[in-house]
Amino acid sequence: MHIDIFSDVICPWCFIGKRRLERALVERPQPSLSVRWRAFQLNPDMPMEGMDRTTYLDRKFGGRENAARVYNAIQQAGAQEGIAFDFERIRRTPNTLPAHQLIAFAGDAGDQDPLVEQLFRLYFFEGADIGDPEVLIQAAADSGLDSDAARKCLANNTGLEAAQAEDMQARRAGIQGVPTFILNGRYSLSGAQEPEVLFQLFDVAREESKEATS
Repeated sequence: MHIDIFSDVICPWCFIGKRRLERALVERPQPSLSVRWRAFQLNPDMPMEGMDRTTYLDRKFGGRENAARVYNAIQQAGAQEGIAFDFERIRRTPNTLPAHQLIAFAGDAGDQDPLVEQLFRLYFFEGADIGDPEVLIQAAADSGLDSDAARKCLANNTGLEAAQAEDMQARRAGIQGVPTFILNGRYSLSGAQEPEVLFQLFDVAREESKEATS
């Protein structure tokens, strides 16, 4: 079974969705499962240098009070998954294309999950600017990747066009929000779904596999 996850590392629901998928896989392990994290930008028009957080909240939610109502609900959902979001520490909303470049680089190197986890933690726990190349390179190193290769990837814009194309492909396919899970390239499930809903996706894969071998 293969799952593509369209996600953005500044999306709190994507972090929650990651935890729920992990919980689902603990309860119902899936042998031979492969997962690929795919690029999606919550803010495709974000300047490459990012944006001051207050300015971003004003533009997206009409101010901090409206944003607080949204994020309070997210904090409650996160707490149920053991995620202690610290939104107040975030001072800058980044452009996430460079992060997506590195996530693709990590996938080519063998395993995306440690880097994806590290980026979520840096942004939501420490308020780190994950649009800063040096922050990204350190995140790559802390995730077990070659820091020199990561630096070269960013400096040469390796995978930048591919990340942009992946984002556009998702939008053309009708994906409007993330996380979105796509099973075996055929079945789509949107949102940070509870394990019980993800089990239905697993069942579809199992039945498809039985039909293919019968």
